[in-house]
Amino acid sequence: MLTSIKKHILFDKKGLDNETLLNLYSNMLKPRLIEEKMLILLRQGKISKWFSGIGQEAIAVGVTMALKNDEYILPMHRNLGVFTTREIPFQRLFAQWQGKASGFTKGRDRSFHFGTQDYNIVGMISHLGPQLGVADGIALANVLNNKNHVTAVFTGEGGTSEGDFHEALNVASVWQLPVIFCIENNGYGLSTPTSEQYHCKDLADRGKGYGMEAFVLDGNNIIEVYTKVKKLAESIRKRPRPILIEFKTFRMRGHEEASGTKYVPEQLMAEWELKDPIKSFKNYLLKEKVLTPEKDEALALKIKEDIETALEQAYAEQPITPNESVELNDVYKSFEYQHIEGDSEVQEIRFIDAISQGLRQSMQQHNNLVIMGQDIAEYGGVFKITEGFVNEFSKERVRNTPICESAIVEAAMGLSIAGMKAVVEMQFADFVSSGFNPIVNYLAKSHYRWNQNADVVIRMPCGGGVAAGPFHSQTNEAWFTKTPGLKVVYPAFPYDAKGLLATAINDPNPVLYFEHKALYRNIRQEVPKDYFTIPFGKASVLKEGIDVTIITYGAGVHWALETLGNNLEIKADLIDLRTLQPLDTEAIYESVKKTGRAIILQEDSLFGGIASDISALIMEECFEYLDAPVKRVASMETPIPFINQLENQYLAKSRFEVELKKLLSY
Repeated sequence: MLTSIKKHILFDKKGLDNETLLNLYSNMLKPRLIEEKMLILLRQGKISKWFSGIGQEAIAVGVTMALKNDEYILPMHRNLGVFTTREIPFQRLFAQWQGKASGFTKGRDRSFHFGTQDYNIVGMISHLGPQLGVADGIALANVLNNKNHVTAVFTGEGGTSEGDFHEALNVASVWQLPVIFCIENNGYGLSTPTSEQYHCKDLADRGKGYGMEAFVLDGNNIIEVYTKVKKLAESIRKRPRPILIEFKTFRMRGHEEASGTKYVPEQLMAEWELKDPIKSFKNYLLKEKVLTPEKDEALALKIKEDIETALEQAYAEQPITPNESVELNDVYKSFEYQHIEGDSEVQEIRFIDAISQGLRQSMQQHNNLVIMGQDIAEYGGVFKITEGFVNEFSKERVRNTPICESAIVEAAMGLSIAGMKAVVEMQFADFVSSGFNPIVNYLAKSHYRWNQNADVVIRMPCGGGVAAGPFHSQTNEAWFTKTPGLKVVYPAFPYDAKGLLATAINDPNPVLYFEHKALYRNIRQEVPKDYFTIPFGKASVLKEGIDVTIITYGAGVHWALETLGNNLEIKADLIDLRTLQPLDTEAIYESVKKTGRAIILQEDSLFGGIASDISALIMEECFEYLDAPVKRVASMETPIPFINQLENQYLAKSRFEVELKKLLSY
């Protein structure tokens, strides 16, 4: 808990002119008066929730005024001063909090969970930590585009315990990114005091561990905040590097209003009341005759009038009328697929070569494309897919990363916000669990929430058959097919692998691109040498027959081909899905209605896999055409084992032929 408190703030003009001093005061007064009004509305039930920043205005206002308007800021709950200092119209803020259509999220998210490119503000999500890595990505884009810009990102003292905080600081330091990390240390994470959050004197000390400059500032002293941050920002623009600042402050209200402040000692609250940033600064300005009581009264009256006018406008706006098509259409950014045929010259290449070619040619197509991953630069990646890329594209665009999947996915999101494209290689698909949160909660939801797409492809080397055990052999596509906002691609052949990868990179939405390791060097095919694309949502019908419909993808396609090759009497439609989201339901239904039987083969374990959903869709849409129950075949309900004999028993391949014949004899 914060215990060493000076009773009063000692201000020093530090050469600031009167106009700047008055602007600092006015910009702090705006969020304070808005908050006081919001607390009244909350009690009246006219807004649903409020996270108060009363007592912390000097930090948000000082940092925002210290930056240029075209530099990004990533604020949090208690940073209303960022939004008002950037002069977002009050009416839009009130509409946002009331869930009206003219707000920033069309009623889909609340309070400060939004961003706006118009004002270079990137909003938070409740998980707190991911925005730190996003700031890294925005800063990286500034460096790559030779912009002398600074990015500022906020977190609370509680958020510094999250892994994302440490990953983001480490990445920023290793890459020397121009980021100002702002810690608002307000004494409590909800009700948990700082003594139970960390065991060091100052959180700024953590910056030293990551090799970056770090400072502790009085977060209630607006002059100290503004002048110091302004000086540091000017320095960073000249010499890009990250800096950590801990602002000592206090939260005068509850974590959110329902929480209250009963857990705070009364004496501590009283001591911090004396350090109110607005009252203290107002008294200083009056004493220095920069402000008069009359000017102060007139300023407050004008702000209050603006608040009331904007509230009337927000109230007058009609409530949102639910529209199913609008909701569904906003999950993904619109993408106009452009079909590009490869040239007539082809060559026989392996699956892994097709991916490498597709990635290289996409790098040539898109100068704003950056690829990131562990060991992908000089080493070429553990599978050598990016071997030689550094020589052709430079280390600026082919970036080795520390082992921090979360921060790198977040940095990819930041690149997208800044207008670039990113491909992230998970060394193994299994490791995506360490970056799961930003994929499913940030990348997937951002376009739906505030119209910000995530132009990111996550490459996922996956699958069994290589005796690599439980942490290097999973095929975990079902983790992502469940999540609206993500697209999932899973090719089985070199031709598809190359064309679908090009489309994935062209698509402005987040794509999970699965590439089966057992296919890398075992499957060959003639593939156009030139750049080409393949549309998403179009399955490939590899064989045609009237007995049964076999639906599969990835390695399962080759298992099915082998089975049919060993049983030439079986005449089957064999559908290679190629993409799982979007899913080609039309091809599935058309085939099942013809054959009357369907079997779905997946490598993943059965329960909760995509085979279950496809089975349900067939039952709902094709029930009257079926001559037998829909059959699912999948791997065992265990983690995937290491040793060959156990892995062979685990994999669905060993059971597919038997189950197929059972279905045909039904």
